[in-house]
Amino acid sequence: MGITPTDEVCDLAALLKEKGLKLAVAESCTGGLLGARITSLAGSTDYFTGGVISYANSVKTELLGVPEETIKEFGAVSRECAKLMALGVRERLKSDLGLSITGVAGPGGGTKEKPVGTVFIALSREKLSVSVRLFLKGTRGEVREQAASFAVRLAIKELRSEPS
Repeated sequence: MGITPTDEVCDLAALLKEKGLKLAVAESCTGGLLGARITSLAGSTDYFTGGVISYANSVKTELLGVPEETIKEFGAVSRECAKLMALGVRERLKSDLGLSITGVAGPGGGTKEKPVGTVFIALSREKLSVSVRLFLKGTRGEVREQAASFAVRLAIKELRSEPS
């Protein structure tokens, strides 16, 4: 069973190629789904450098450079962590953009402050950092699918809003 490229992924690919930009991803709760979607399109090597599945906090700190203090203070599922994951993957994989996802996909693991479906997505560029907090509904699989789609849409939105 393969992943078929979505229209959104095709749009993102076209924008990245048109602007001559490279993208890297850091994923936690989606476990590689975003990277799989991006690479489902032939020729993705032209604009995709790679990804890090940072499911464990140790991977966030050791590979992406997220300070342990940030995780202790705000949690691995936080805007602060998502922004540092995006920055870390962008810098370490020498890309123009870093896109990250961290969240609680469920069915367990949620808290009152961060219930199941809480997801943070961040995009890092040299002079720009944006992030969003989402409250998604559905099964674990549905939350993961929605998070990956939102991440692609965030990247498209930011790329379309900048001058060519």
